[in-house]
Amino acid sequence: MKEFKLRLFATAAAVLTLPLVSQTALAQEVAGEQPADEQASTGIEDIIVTATRRDAKLQQVPVAVTALGGDALQSADVSTVRTLTQLVPGFVGSRNMGVFQPVVRGVGSTGISIGDEPNIATYIDGVYQPESAANWIDLVEVERVEVLRGPQGTTFGRNATGGLINVITPDPSFDFRGKASLRAGRMRRSAGDYDARLYVTGPISEKAAIDLSALFRKNDGYIDDLVRGGTLGDQRVINLRSKALFQAADNFKIVLTGEFFDQQSTTNSPQPVDGNTAGRRFPGVILPTGPWQASLTEIPLLNLKRWTFALHTKLELDGVTLETTSGFLNLRWNQTTDSDASNLRLGNFPAIFRSESGSQEIKLSSSDPGPFQWLVGGYFYQFGGNAFLQPWTAANPTLPLAGPTLEPDLAGRSFAGFADVTYEATPGLFVNLGARYTTEKREFSQTLNGSLVVNDVDRTFNKFNYKVGLRYEINNSTNVYASWSTAFKSGVYNMAGTRNVPVEPEEIKAAEFGIKSDPLDWLRVNLATYYYDYKNLQLQSRDSFSGNYILQNASNAEIYGGELEATIVPTSDLRLRAALAYTHARYKDFPAAQGFFPRPDGGNTVAPVDASGNVMTRAPKWSGNVGFDWGRELGGGRLNINGNLSFSSRLYYDFANNFSQGAYTLSNMSIGWTPESETWKVSLWATNLTNEKVFQTMRPGALSTDGFYEQPRKIGATFEVKF
Repeated sequence: MKEFKLRLFATAAAVLTLPLVSQTALAQEVAGEQPADEQASTGIEDIIVTATRRDAKLQQVPVAVTALGGDALQSADVSTVRTLTQLVPGFVGSRNMGVFQPVVRGVGSTGISIGDEPNIATYIDGVYQPESAANWIDLVEVERVEVLRGPQGTTFGRNATGGLINVITPDPSFDFRGKASLRAGRMRRSAGDYDARLYVTGPISEKAAIDLSALFRKNDGYIDDLVRGGTLGDQRVINLRSKALFQAADNFKIVLTGEFFDQQSTTNSPQPVDGNTAGRRFPGVILPTGPWQASLTEIPLLNLKRWTFALHTKLELDGVTLETTSGFLNLRWNQTTDSDASNLRLGNFPAIFRSESGSQEIKLSSSDPGPFQWLVGGYFYQFGGNAFLQPWTAANPTLPLAGPTLEPDLAGRSFAGFADVTYEATPGLFVNLGARYTTEKREFSQTLNGSLVVNDVDRTFNKFNYKVGLRYEINNSTNVYASWSTAFKSGVYNMAGTRNVPVEPEEIKAAEFGIKSDPLDWLRVNLATYYYDYKNLQLQSRDSFSGNYILQNASNAEIYGGELEATIVPTSDLRLRAALAYTHARYKDFPAAQGFFPRPDGGNTVAPVDASGNVMTRAPKWSGNVGFDWGRELGGGRLNINGNLSFSSRLYYDFANNFSQGAYTLSNMSIGWTPESETWKVSLWATNLTNEKVFQTMRPGALSTDGFYEQPRKIGATFEVKF
């Protein structure tokens, strides 16, 4: 710790002596054109973000945040939240079957239980999205996406020990407009990929406006089915979303949002990593010989339906603004997954999940300019849900599957109060203090094979979190900041177990130092360094005797590193961007980790292992991206060429560091033409241009180590029309 602090201080001092200094909030693309008089003096447009729960310029926010506008997301072919991996340094969009498990700076949840919310919190228009399975968010019409790195335990607070994703969509407009796009592509095995999107908005009265976004996305199977022939991995998504704006008065507005999401797929078609499956022990086994192949007993299933509703109000009074945000989510999720990833009947895990949740926030903040800015608020959250789980296995394929049937019920509620103040103590020196107190209750019941074995147990967790920060404006183009903050995630019960006690809460303490600078009109360079003291990590892994899961605490971990981001705009026709992240993430004290060791005849021996000193899962040492956007007037219109390359060093997927995805790169490219009228656009594109074979996850267990590959190379065309 002492050695690192010296290195951190030396690094910060060295950076401060450079003429080109900066922090970690790279404005990779602007979220819409700004008037000329509001553009940043550098010539690189600034973005207004809400990372501190109030509107502020990105380069003046003392938070490590990457803000991406809709154009940047589209040019890099980032169409879902998970694929933000390709643009955000230190971010890994991992998954476990149908569960989205993002990781930021090595901090990320492995839980799949109802109520075991991810510690990278996701928000849409300020509404918390608690369920990992429900966070397959398609980006149809997006104003911007903000990814905050580091603990957000005060103003946001909701279990955000590692960071958060904030998706902001535009409010309905009183000017009628819209756009529609049709996209078609091809993958291996001539698998089609189709995407149709529509967005329209306009007034319904002098004081009301409405919008509608609709998405239909479908891809054919691209994974070879070695048992039945044909393919697996197909997916069909329907997403409908609408916002209604009521401008009741000049200083008061109400926004009501409703959304429906429906997915049907066989994307949970795993294959054994390097042939590691217990099926190898028996005759008749069929093993994949290459990527994008599966040999499964039954066709898997991964279907879910999601309904969400939100209500936002904003009242502007003399010197203060009062805002309320209400949210509701209903999720239905069904899946069946082959536990041994082979064609022999050794394990199958059907599961049905049902959950509902609601949240309410009220926030009062200052609105007049001045040296003293403040906000106070309260937050309420509750959830409830149940599941039906059958992690059944067999000792050999001649025996019927057998095992426990679990029917858990979970519920919880949380109350929190928070406050944040910023004071300009002397010209250019800003002091920030934030605080949040949370009390949270968790409830759990478990039915095993029809008998109640855990009867309505509960536990309450109370925690005070705080943040202390400083920001200093060296000059009009350079800001430097430092902060010390804490955050926590409450204890949770293991939905897939019969223990009547929860795991202990996670707690994190974080020091961060950053610089943001626009040293030249055409250059923006940003840097952040950080150190985390991370205690009682909540970690989930497969059990030793079935496809079930255990949940345990790792005692302690140490994480430190940094991110460097840059934007270069040498001409009005060319924009370059780059980001590099270094992450040193180690389990500091983890003596009884669940370890998996490959057996010569397939499957894994499961035994406790001392993982102290090992690299944390899904925490690559190096990662980053480079990209460009180039345009030129041509043929009565404008030609645009975009490219993006993201890279990562090795990622480990188990505590013992036995299973990993090696270093890889992913690249996308597109070329498009828009006429002078800008009423339509046509483009050709390719994703995973080099057809890289990359596991997006690996799952070690007693019966196998299996995984899922990222999609293969995809080539297609898009036609978009605006009206």
